[in-house]
Amino acid sequence: MTVDQGHASIDAVTILEHMGTAVLVFDDQYRLKSINQAGEAMLAHSARYLSGRDLAQVFVNAELVRFSLNSTLENEQTVSQHGCLLQLPDASDLRVNCTFTPIRDSAGETFVLLEMRQIDHHLRIEQEEGLIMQQQATHELLRGLAHEIKNPLGGLRGAAQLLERQIGEAGLREYTQIIISEADRLQSLMDRMLGPNNLPKIEPVNIHEVLEHVRDLVRVEAGEALHVYQDYDPSLPDIQADRDLLLQAILNIVRNAVQALEGRGEIILRTRVRRHFNIGSNKYRLVARIQIIDNGPGIPEELRKQIFYPMITGRSEGTGLGLSIAQALINRHRGLIECESQLGKTVFTLLLPLDEKHES
Repeated sequence: MTVDQGHASIDAVTILEHMGTAVLVFDDQYRLKSINQAGEAMLAHSARYLSGRDLAQVFVNAELVRFSLNSTLENEQTVSQHGCLLQLPDASDLRVNCTFTPIRDSAGETFVLLEMRQIDHHLRIEQEEGLIMQQQATHELLRGLAHEIKNPLGGLRGAAQLLERQIGEAGLREYTQIIISEADRLQSLMDRMLGPNNLPKIEPVNIHEVLEHVRDLVRVEAGEALHVYQDYDPSLPDIQADRDLLLQAILNIVRNAVQALEGRGEIILRTRVRRHFNIGSNKYRLVARIQIIDNGPGIPEELRKQIFYPMITGRSEGTGLGLSIAQALINRHRGLIECESQLGKTVFTLLLPLDEKHES
């Protein structure tokens, strides 16, 4: 498709690809004919996947969009809508401003150009930046705290061992054993709070192989009352990551979901590729989006903003370290974990860059 003006000819596809807003083109049968890169990023699918699909396959609440498309085609006038909530089949809902514009090609066929601007895009970036800064500050605080605790803890354990050698009565040695075992327990707790100290061993990792390993583990642990489903994007390339660290992060989140479900319910493991996507203020060409979705009771509202802090838990027997450690491990891969929760649906989303350098 080209746009002609006098003797000049501009490739419309080139124009659309360089626009920062999402642009979708529908025909008069409500089929998607074209989408630019910003649109791919917003809808979390490639142009190859979306091309030719009916409106109802692109948006869950297709009737909202269909009404405006139909009005634009019938009246051949631009229609604008503000604050539209668009529901996507397998991604988070979008709050956008929409502009529907009728266009004709050289053969006289009519199309509708839908331009979408995400309202909450900058808010999401600010929230993610806050989450990243929160994690960094928490980690530094824990490092300082662990250093202050571990030194006297080592002295306490050594003193208990020396005292045990001086005590002849077996009954009294039980008390020194309690001191030593509790010191060891606190040492282990400090190590878990800090996470692994060694540098990540970066290599190509098949995320689906990791997810299947986690799936097998939790199915054995939880039993037949728990159903774990896969919804994988086969086009997702390998991730440059430390397999063991990635496995631990995902396992922590999935086990958290199993505990919330009390071993009965459904968990979905879903993967998708996001294109030209921001993690915090850094924009990457390709990002892996891994989601762990459960149909449990949800996370109480008072805990949602604090769940990635250490020692925060909604269970009396929990340590509150699983999610904090998972976030720290994903941060070490330049990624981020987000959480959305309501009654009957909790979604943990892991975002991991697939390319080495972020875009400017």
